[in-house]
Amino acid sequence: MARRGGGFQGGVPGNMNNLMKQAQRMQRQMEEQQREMEEKEFEATAGGSAVTVRVTGKKEILSVKLEEEVVDPDDIEMLEDLIVAATNEALRKVDEENGKSMEALTGGLNLGGGFPF
Repeated sequence: MARRGGGFQGGVPGNMNNLMKQAQRMQRQMEEQQREMEEKEFEATAGGSAVTVRVTGKKEILSVKLEEEVVDPDDIEMLEDLIVAATNEALRKVDEENGKSMEALTGGLNLGGGFPF
């Protein structure tokens, strides 16, 4: 019986084997990028630098710095709003950097199905 091309070799088609290797390589790269991301620090300010917040790539707050002039006992709400704004901006920077890293790794691939890339 003649052998047809494109058949299974060793139980796994050649293209499937390559695809699995690429997926494993991509997974290792994603894990490395995640480790690098967790080591990074991000900073954001609000109120013209009256409030500065630093966070890690793991979205943990490292510090909150307040300029003296922003501490007004008669206007606590403004200070609270500035802290929230600076924190949200710092966390947005983490998400943005993470998105850029993933896009660079996957080449903009959108696989759907809930995959984070």
